[in-house]
Amino acid sequence: MTVWNKLVTALRGAAHEAGEAVTDSQALRILDQEIRDADNDLNSSKEALAEIMAKQKLSAGKLQTTQAKIAEYEGYALKALETQDEALALEVAGKVALLETQRDEEEAQLGAFTQSVEQLRTAIQTAQSNIKRLKQQADTVKATESVQRAQATVAGRYTGSQSRVQTALDSLERIKQKQAERGARMESAAELAQSSSEDALDAKLRAAGITASAGNAQSVLERLKAQRAGSKEG
Repeated sequence: MTVWNKLVTALRGAAHEAGEAVTDSQALRILDQEIRDADNDLNSSKEALAEIMAKQKLSAGKLQTTQAKIAEYEGYALKALETQDEALALEVAGKVALLETQRDEEEAQLGAFTQSVEQLRTAIQTAQSNIKRLKQQADTVKATESVQRAQATVAGRYTGSQSRVQTALDSLERIKQKQAERGARMESAAELAQSSSEDALDAKLRAAGITASAGNAQSVLERLKAQRAGSKEG
């Protein structure tokens, strides 16, 4: 594979990943729109069902009227036969035949309306169940997204706070170290000052003849004579 082909492949991969990232970022918005579209389609189906049910009701009413007319003209035909008026009875029978044809057509139409109503009802119930399940899944996804976003925020803040706390602790340690060093220097300075003060006082006492001078030959000789005299007496 040439360098150019590799570059094109890499660019295609990057574009694909970018496209997926955009799609994922818009997933919830797309899902909400899909649910709204499904709700709109469902409402349209319900309106269509209401229209077909109205036609079904009108068709059932027409069929009932036709059946009543058939019964009525059959009664007329029977009365004509009772009066021996066969021609009139035949004419009425023709009317009954026409009404029966009309009845058969109305029954077929009513059957078609009834079948459509049942099919549409089943489709609407299925759609309602699917939309309900889709909404539940969407709510779950949204809740999970919110929780994960909150967890990510908390984790980020915790990481940042841990870093800040560690920095503060390091600063405190440095401050304590400096304080300890400063304290040690102050103690040393105090000891040096006290030692210098004691040396100055001893020097004043020796100068006044109150105490013996350090390293005085006469005092050492006197001490040795005292020791010798003591040993003879013993």
